[in-house]
Amino acid sequence: MLHIARFIVLLLVQGLIINELDLGSNIRPMIYLLAILLLPVEIPSWAIMFIAFAYGVCVDMFTSTIGLHTSACILIAFFRPNIMRLIAPRDGYEPGVSPTLSHMGWQWFISYAGIMILIHHTWLFFLEVFNFSYMWSTFARVALSSMVSLVGLVLIQYLFFRATSRS
Repeated sequence: MLHIARFIVLLLVQGLIINELDLGSNIRPMIYLLAILLLPVEIPSWAIMFIAFAYGVCVDMFTSTIGLHTSACILIAFFRPNIMRLIAPRDGYEPGVSPTLSHMGWQWFISYAGIMILIHHTWLFFLEVFNFSYMWSTFARVALSSMVSLVGLVLIQYLFFRATSRS
């Protein structure tokens, strides 16, 4: 139930508030990714792909971008298990734990979220322009939007998630 509420709140905040902000043409923060990133570690890959598809369709409906966000969400859902294996803690993941900043720590979360956001934004923005003649401006857009998105995800966790002690 917590994950469903998180999906709905992040979707509404993204669609109704953040998408309406004017941060310049090169900066487009995407906080809705937090809903996919914070799914529990033990969820099967097929379930994450299905959730990402449904969530991407909802974001596409808000932004009138037919399939762009859906494909980017499916892509990060596809890479999520491999990235989590790549940066797994020495003792592995605790069962039932969501990969939050408070559970996993700064270094782990920045690595995890940073990689996932870069994959998402690179795919989304290059698919959006669909032209390599704008490669450098698109890379700048990916970099700026990724940094702002990562800062936003960290701030959201500090403001709205209860801190827990790490053992």
